[in-house]
Amino acid sequence: MSERNFSMRMTSAYEGNNNDVTSLEVVHRNGGQWQSLELGIASPGFEIFVYSLFTCQHMYFRVNCAERGLLLNAAEGSIAIGADQDWNIETVRVHFSGRLRSGQARPEDIDYIVSRMKQCPVSCNLLETLDTESTVILD
Repeated sequence: MSERNFSMRMTSAYEGNNNDVTSLEVVHRNGGQWQSLELGIASPGFEIFVYSLFTCQHMYFRVNCAERGLLLNAAEGSIAIGADQDWNIETVRVHFSGRLRSGQARPEDIDYIVSRMKQCPVSCNLLETLDTESTVILD
């Protein structure tokens, strides 16, 4: 089990044919409590890294949904990252659950979206040997 664990959750709403974000709220686990994430000059660098991975995954999720004609009303997402004592990432778990405004997701759409999420620039810079899992549910 990882010694350093980081978790974030997000809720978002969308509009338009490109799933443009109209609202976004991100919370993170801090000291056993969920708190609003507010990044700033004093934010820990690794936490900023986790957020950058999360937002990159979110962008590829919503954009590729739109590309497949799956227009979102709202979505919830989560990320959990485990790192060892020396800050080496061991596990990455990303999940998005979206409520569709229009369109109907087929299994091949989900597979495509997940495969595209793995191509986000932050994900491409992770070691290929990591224990990673990305899941998407659309209803």
